[in-house]
Amino acid sequence: MDLGPDAENRQKRERRRRGAYIAPRATRPVAAFRQFFATPPVACPYIPGRAERKLVVELAGNGSALFYDDLSRAGFRRSHRFAYRPACCGCSSCVPVRIAVNDFSHTRSTRRIRNTNLDISGRLLAPRATPEQFRLFAAYQRSRHSDSDMASMTYSDYRGMLEDTPVRSAVAELRDASCGLVAASLIDLLDDGVSAVYSFYDPQQPKRSLGTWSILWLVEQCRRQGQPYVYLGYWIADSPKMAYKARFPALEQLTDGVWTAFEHPSPQPSHRERGEGGARVAGS
Repeated sequence: MDLGPDAENRQKRERRRRGAYIAPRATRPVAAFRQFFATPPVACPYIPGRAERKLVVELAGNGSALFYDDLSRAGFRRSHRFAYRPACCGCSSCVPVRIAVNDFSHTRSTRRIRNTNLDISGRLLAPRATPEQFRLFAAYQRSRHSDSDMASMTYSDYRGMLEDTPVRSAVAELRDASCGLVAASLIDLLDDGVSAVYSFYDPQQPKRSLGTWSILWLVEQCRRQGQPYVYLGYWIADSPKMAYKARFPALEQLTDGVWTAFEHPSPQPSHRERGEGGARVAGS
């Protein structure tokens, strides 16, 4: 499966852009206007004690895929047929991040992960659920996110997550030398790369770092296809589940509507450096 948009999509985007300047306001179709709405506040799933709100828009009608291309560059993510981004009062902890493929070069850590997984091959498939995928998904949820709503998802729920998409999506399957499925990623194919929607992997193989390898594999695929970005969603410094994204090389962040090089947070001083507590006991 080709990661890049086909020629027809390029032509549609060009016509859409030209039409935006040529068509008088009174003659533009009503469908071109999208209705955004804000969700009511709920408990934040990432930072305890905070409330979460989202700005949401439905991806419906003609041009949804092209519309989502632009939304992705504006920091939106997708869930089923809706795109969203955080809109929390007084909080900006969720930082959209992406990998700049052309600037990516392996670190010692990512090179080690690549070499560990040389026996794994990957391929892109149409977004169609399979029982094999769901067994891996369920095992991952039980091991890593047993207290989340996703841990109780049925096969029908999983199928909806993959197949209920109004944009150009795919599933990346990663298999070992025995053809066993060890990792999978639901991705959206954009006009400037891919958006990693959700990844899961075999929790019984921690030495492989399969979550990281899933992203590195997408970087390699984009490089082969000449696509410049892998969108990773949100980096959240105060959430261990999301802070790992800062480890990827060539990371960019969206700040005030502009993508810039990622600013790594300064290391927090130890208790001794802050003058707190006594001497640490060896091995603690």
